[in-house]
Amino acid sequence: MAEHEAQVHGHCDPRFAAVRTAFEANFRERGELGAAVAVTVGGRTVADLWGGWADGARTRPWERDTLVNVWSTSKGPTALCAHILADRGLLDLDAPVAAYWPEFAAAGKERILVRHLLSHRAGLSGLREPHSLPQLFDWELTTQRLAAMEPWWTPGRGSGYHAFTFGFLVGEVVRRVSGLLPGAFLEREVTGPLGIDFAIGLPPKEAARAAELTQPPVGATGGQAAVFDRLTPVALAALANPAVGAAQANSPEWRAAEIPAANGHGTARAVAALYGIFAGGGTFDGLRILSAEAAERVREGQGSCRDLVLGAGFEHETEIGLGLWLSGPHGSYGPNPRAFGHDGFGGSCGLADPDAGVSLGYVMNRMGPHIADDPRKTTLIDALYSAL
Repeated sequence: MAEHEAQVHGHCDPRFAAVRTAFEANFRERGELGAAVAVTVGGRTVADLWGGWADGARTRPWERDTLVNVWSTSKGPTALCAHILADRGLLDLDAPVAAYWPEFAAAGKERILVRHLLSHRAGLSGLREPHSLPQLFDWELTTQRLAAMEPWWTPGRGSGYHAFTFGFLVGEVVRRVSGLLPGAFLEREVTGPLGIDFAIGLPPKEAARAAELTQPPVGATGGQAAVFDRLTPVALAALANPAVGAAQANSPEWRAAEIPAANGHGTARAVAALYGIFAGGGTFDGLRILSAEAAERVREGQGSCRDLVLGAGFEHETEIGLGLWLSGPHGSYGPNPRAFGHDGFGGSCGLADPDAGVSLGYVMNRMGPHIADDPRKTTLIDALYSAL
């Protein structure tokens, strides 16, 4: 075996051999550094693979329990927290946010509904005033600024990606209703009981298991770098206030902070399990987390449009449900247009298809340049559906 050639470990049912083939091809053909993929069908794990290296210098092999920051793939578990509260009758998705968070009514926001937060339609995609990385780590300051700000557009009229603010907005509602920040709520209600290796805000004692993220090449074309050259003020506020990349996300401060939209850390197995709750009609591993009705509500479309933040990065309209993106006619999450999921900055992905009873988690540490639909993710999803 050549020096530094990636080795793939784990298991894969023979029926899903195409997933293993595609995963191995990502290392040979698509520059994969370290990664893992897991697939569940009917709640049973049919593929659990990992390989490559957990650091850019290729000195630490990617292990079965290697954790990695999955960026916006974290939004699925964060949305799950809100849906659990709604399912228990503690949170009304059609109520004004200010009913739970009175300060939020400032600057004409008294009519913004909880569902607008979940569907990126609140017009609060990024703060108007400069917001530094240390300030992003300050929950109270960030939520106070969001409560005080004026929306960028008329709430409810179109969606625009709330890259960081989604987690603070939904998360503060979770905190006002439950008394817990999303990370603690998720651990108490979901990851703890199910033994899922995922955390919003990585405990320092787990830091040794974390993979090192590496940034996409400078000047990459056809993706994120090209889009950033033509960002609108709204997009700049959403995606670059503050600007965060691999170097910042590898820091102890980022890993330990509570940033529910962007700093979930977990394994592919954990992502597949969390999205598997949606795929399983609210149950996973014999434990009911959501009612069937609540699990179905997650993919309730809120209207397709050209995203007001990411529009320059997409050639088509997209549609967000109540916290997750629908696969739609362009098939971001496979050929079923009603499948849904969420991509993470640089390539990671969680997918749920309740109609097929399928979930997928893909995590990696070499970040690609694409806004969404990284080719490594796409080839894995294609392989999965070819085996169904």
